[in-house]
Amino acid sequence: MRFNPNNNVIKLCAAGMDMEGKGKSEEASKLFLQAWNEATNDFEKFTAAHYVARHQKSVEGKLKWDETALHLALKSNDDNVKGALPSLYLNIAKGYEDLGDFENARKNYQIALSFTNHLPENGYGNTIKAGIINGIERVK
Repeated sequence: MRFNPNNNVIKLCAAGMDMEGKGKSEEASKLFLQAWNEATNDFEKFTAAHYVARHQKSVEGKLKWDETALHLALKSNDDNVKGALPSLYLNIAKGYEDLGDFENARKNYQIALSFTNHLPENGYGNTIKAGIINGIERVK
């Protein structure tokens, strides 16, 4: 996925990721929420929601933000989001799995699998694919 490095929402998310890398989860969470609050379009909101989801304390909260990110990604109609769809559906499937809703988990793992052609052929793409395959195996 390509991002404009001069976009303020992207800058805030990058700063949040930097804080995550330094083990400063609370600071990261604040930056991601700031990005959400400053987002002005569906693409920016999708990006911020994707990161806000990572810092939720409950499975339900994470699932809500992951579903928000997915809804905004699909609504944005931006080709740049296609590469994120497998990861978004994987996160949603895992949320349902963690909640014991295996029917919705299976459905979302299968949808994630259908979008893997948009993943890069590298470590990231392989990690997402493996997560999807492992999830499918767990909820058979």
